[in-house]
Amino acid sequence: MRHSRGIRLATREEVRQMFIDSGELWAEKYPAKGLQVSDIDLPFFRDFYESHYGPWDENPLLLPRLVENMNLAKDGALNVAGALLFVSEPHFRLPTFIIKAVVFQDNDFASTNFLEFDDLYGKLSVVFQSALGFVLRNLRPLQDGRGFNTLGEPEIPRLALEELIANALIHRDYFTSAAIRLLVFPNRIEIVSPGCLPKNLTVENIKLGNSNMRNPILASFATKLLPYRGLGSGIVRALKAYPDIDFENDRDGNLFRVTVQRKQA
Repeated sequence: MRHSRGIRLATREEVRQMFIDSGELWAEKYPAKGLQVSDIDLPFFRDFYESHYGPWDENPLLLPRLVENMNLAKDGALNVAGALLFVSEPHFRLPTFIIKAVVFQDNDFASTNFLEFDDLYGKLSVVFQSALGFVLRNLRPLQDGRGFNTLGEPEIPRLALEELIANALIHRDYFTSAAIRLLVFPNRIEIVSPGCLPKNLTVENIKLGNSNMRNPILASFATKLLPYRGLGSGIVRALKAYPDIDFENDRDGNLFRVTVQRKQA
């Protein structure tokens, strides 16, 4: 866009991106398409609250104010963070904020030879457990000197998978209407998240523990709901547990790809 004097003005998208990069605009705070405080899974919310904050009054007039004080709602309407954390089936209103999980028979992404395909949805904690279980049941167990009748350990350590899946759910770009893709191939696992890294981050510095909280509300609650510490150390821990992990920050495609190389049988 150009001013009449020839000065180029920033487009609306460029202005929005500047606010996002500055940390002044968070998708997680946007209203969650008609979801209200009354849509919260109340038993789950109560258990969570009492586990971390102590007893609470069950008076229904208290709940909207309580949820708003937790930065999960405004004027009775849940934001995206509140919906993803505490609504049982947020995908009915937020259909792209799920994980699409696929197991391929061969190593070609364009292949139609699927061994398993599933959409993983629900509360963030449920999606995390579903994604972790999906990967683990499709890995080969390694005996590593254990007895023949033992179950063995997964070929990729559970800790590394936990860190990578948690990071994808918490740090994806919720301004982008696309699902996370969890792709299991015979030779690798790919976790493809909508949204590239914020401009001040690179693949090299996230491997050293640098971070930028794209979704600080989700991150703050994830420390209580997931095996997530919120210190920027998740990638470091994943690499320490399993070094054979590659990262691709695709700015043109607006996505971030994690590729975990599998041990060959």
